[in-house]
Amino acid sequence: MLVNATEMLLKARDGHYGVPQFNINNLEWTKAVLTACEQTKSPVILGVSEGAGKYMTGFKTVAAMVSAMVDSMGITVPVALHLDHGTYEGCKACVEAGFSSIMFDGSHYPIEENVEKTKELVALAHAHGMSIEAEVGSIGGVEDGVVGSGEIADPAECASITALGIDFLAAGIGNIHGVYPANWKGLDFEALDRIHKATNNIPLVLHGGTGIPDEMIAKAISLGVCKININTECQLVFAEATRKYIEAGKD
Repeated sequence: MLVNATEMLLKARDGHYGVPQFNINNLEWTKAVLTACEQTKSPVILGVSEGAGKYMTGFKTVAAMVSAMVDSMGITVPVALHLDHGTYEGCKACVEAGFSSIMFDGSHYPIEENVEKTKELVALAHAHGMSIEAEVGSIGGVEDGVVGSGEIADPAECASITALGIDFLAAGIGNIHGVYPANWKGLDFEALDRIHKATNNIPLVLHGGTGIPDEMIAKAISLGVCKININTECQLVFAEATRKYIEAGKD
């Protein structure tokens, strides 16, 4: 049975640890993530981009597959199925499809429009027992074909979005999607501290977890981050394993 992500992230906040979000693109990835999290007794959020959902023939297919796998594999840890960087239309589709959590990425809208759309989706998600994440300040890099400039989020705008009743917040603090360049300056912890203080202790989300040093992740957790998103590292490992398998000449 799928659960929303609110309870697991509140426990993480109070316990000062982070919950992983691993993005999934197919059955094989999903099985690997569920197996690892069951073995380590870790709650997990399975993230699905709109591109991955389309590849897997639609959000209804994804929800049915994940629900069946959780049941068939006897998974006992909490599992949330979460739309990652969703559009307004994508969020509505995932509500209907049976996801347990959504993220509305309205960071590219003017703050007034972001607030308006987020407010509507908060009501819709909560009416269906779902959790909802929102974003302020574009996360850098490329996500599902969308290029983010890597803004540092404005604490006042973060407070405005948080006041709408969202369950957790993604805020740009110098993190990026994809592989971090050699000249990356690191996370802006002063900005994170200001955002944390402005948002009433709401669980915060760190996108672009691949390549961030462990000590930076630990410090981010100490400043309110409760959810760490990981995708690129899985992409790289999957590609490398596939390459080695082919080069070994296996059937």
